[in-house]
Amino acid sequence: MTGAGGGVRRVVLIHGLWMPRASMRWMAGQLRRAGFQPQLFGYGAVTEGLRGALPALRGRLAEPCHVLAHSLGGVMAVRALQRYPGLPVRRVVCLGSPLCGSAAAEGLSARPLGRRLLGRSARLLHRGCQPWTGAAEMGVLAGDSPLGFGQALGRFNGPSDGTVAVAETRLDGLADHLVLPLSHSGMLFSRRAAGQAVEFLRHGRFRHDAAGGGL
Repeated sequence: MTGAGGGVRRVVLIHGLWMPRASMRWMAGQLRRAGFQPQLFGYGAVTEGLRGALPALRGRLAEPCHVLAHSLGGVMAVRALQRYPGLPVRRVVCLGSPLCGSAAAEGLSARPLGRRLLGRSARLLHRGCQPWTGAAEMGVLAGDSPLGFGQALGRFNGPSDGTVAVAETRLDGLADHLVLPLSHSGMLFSRRAAGQAVEFLRHGRFRHDAAGGGL
């Protein structure tokens, strides 16, 4: 469907590691209020990983749409678009996604239980993504309120949202990047983050002059 946001209203929402599809419902509601048509995408991060989820994700992205993804979901979206560059995705907003690789995941993988917890997504989280050169406009919202389990797994290089370092979100080739005073999970229920996501989906840029953009 066309309309708000670069001629596209449909937005595919992709959740993060250890999170259910329902974790994106609040964000979906905010997008709906802003005139978009959100669709939730679910996958098994531990049991499937990118390889298992890719056929279904590719099918969901096969018609014009935007993407709003949290954490690992953003990494999966970028990798899917890099593997299939012809997919008609117009704009992508990643929330706290470790696109350059995750130090927390690397620390967790050093523990036997941690490797099992990451499952088939371990390698994807370690490696992250190649610099972005695709057609879609891509923006990242990062957080710098360090409230999360990642601090117990190793030191971050600079500010973080408690799970992902800001530096881990700065992939080369982004159209825009903005840091907000939010934690990793807090992004999912933040009007500020939702407002900025809507801003990017509509215009391809965040509002740096009003790091809020509330709905």
